[in-house]
Amino acid sequence: MSMALANEAAAAPALQFVPLTKHIGCEGRGVDLRQPLAPAAASACYRTWLDYAVLLFRDQDLSQEDLIRVTGHFGELAPLGRPANTLPKGFSRLLPNIMMISNIRENGETIGALPDGEMMFHHDTIHRPDPHKATLLYSVEIPSYGGDTLFASGTAAYDTLDPAIKAKLEGRRAVNYYVYNSVVRNDKQAVDATSQEVHPVIRTHDETGRKAIYVNRLMSVKIEDLPDDESDALLNLLFDHSEKPEFVYTHVWRKGDLIVWDNRCSSHARTDFPSDQRRLLLRTTVKGTVKPY
Repeated sequence: MSMALANEAAAAPALQFVPLTKHIGCEGRGVDLRQPLAPAAASACYRTWLDYAVLLFRDQDLSQEDLIRVTGHFGELAPLGRPANTLPKGFSRLLPNIMMISNIRENGETIGALPDGEMMFHHDTIHRPDPHKATLLYSVEIPSYGGDTLFASGTAAYDTLDPAIKAKLEGRRAVNYYVYNSVVRNDKQAVDATSQEVHPVIRTHDETGRKAIYVNRLMSVKIEDLPDDESDALLNLLFDHSEKPEFVYTHVWRKGDLIVWDNRCSSHARTDFPSDQRRLLLRTTVKGTVKPY
């Protein structure tokens, strides 16, 4: 922990930060997010989040209003991506800027987004000119097993990349497609050409100044100005390197978990889970920066 972070934590003595892995992920303990965070506590949480890219709070009992308020500590709320088709039992309304991630079905139709199955590693909304800065996910109902979320440190992956590969990628940009609806990427699918954006292969974080690999297996399809075979080889090398176990934290969800992750320097994936067991999480996002970052 840095001296500045230690001073901030000392000003909020109930707070403890426990790293989850060497490269990514930290758990914040001793805080009830139903209560407004004092400025020192909010600052400590934000600095820890920048340092570890993923910040976890266990055993929370949050209202939708609490979730919106906590999201505000990480930036300006982004508009809602997809409204719920209907609401499950226990929900009388869904606040603006909150999305349901769920496989629950009412009258044969899923109530939320991204309902079933595994998902490859990806950065949220990298297909847009202003990818989300942060995503928050709060667990309401969790299956008995599966549905784990894996977080990969693009920063640690870049730091350990072969210098010759770093040099080759300097200034390169990649095309990223919207393919969430496929869950597992299929290159033969028809892709809406309007749902794509070009971003640097190596992104420099606008707050920490650190570089991170900013391509992913699900959504990044081409490095500009390279022959297809060379582009494919480089992308596959980067995907394999970024997803090495030593750069990944695997989160096994429990009810009441809140996780906030930094989309600028981390990617995430989801494991499969039983389709006949209910899974419901509430999602908010933080507005990102339009290029150039």
